[in-house]
Amino acid sequence: MKPMISVIIPAFNEEAYIAGVLESLTEQTFKDFEVIVVDKESTDRTRDIAAKYGKVIIEKREGIGLARNTGVQAAKGKIIFFTNADTKLAKNALGVHAKAFKNKKLVAASGPLVPLEETTAFIRFGYRFASVWLAKLSFALGQPAIAGSNFAVRKDAFRKVGGFDTALETYEDLDLTLRLRKTGEIAYLNDAVVATSTRRIRKWGVLRYIYFNASNVIKYNFFKKSHGNYEYVR
Repeated sequence: MKPMISVIIPAFNEEAYIAGVLESLTEQTFKDFEVIVVDKESTDRTRDIAAKYGKVIIEKREGIGLARNTGVQAAKGKIIFFTNADTKLAKNALGVHAKAFKNKKLVAASGPLVPLEETTAFIRFGYRFASVWLAKLSFALGQPAIAGSNFAVRKDAFRKVGGFDTALETYEDLDLTLRLRKTGEIAYLNDAVVATSTRRIRKWGVLRYIYFNASNVIKYNFFKKSHGNYEYVR
């Protein structure tokens, strides 16, 4: 019997984190799902760890959007849930998404992001400001913004709009969201919580992180391009 949800996780040299997200999937209250890890030829133990939890696909080509598209090609579920290798899902996260998608008009959904590690009050505030308040505002304004670490989409709608734009090295998740809004409803689910690593903020610093993302929004909206050179942070 085909699962309702296919969970797709792109990964590259994530042995320090990937067991965390995969273990959080085993603890889900909702059980009707499969796990697909799309690995970019990792040189560490990423594939060995992932193989204990689900299917592993090797994708030699560059790009997180391309990796996610490759995962969808192998997916059996009607609903696709994208997350990252450095995350952990709340135990009810997939169940909240599954319940929401009983609404046949719904084509995509997301929820809050919280810091995975212990961190400063300032960074915790930043997460809440960006992934809750700003996210909800974007939905209210008809310009929904969904991050790829907590992104559920109906597979038929995903295919209808052509999936992720592989020409975009960054901003590919928000670009997809804007195309999906034309095909149906998109929901923000308060209880579908995903914890995601703060490692990039810790390495870059808050100001560089804000500047990168803010300038990326401007670059995309005015020129339909995104920043490249999104360095790996491990």
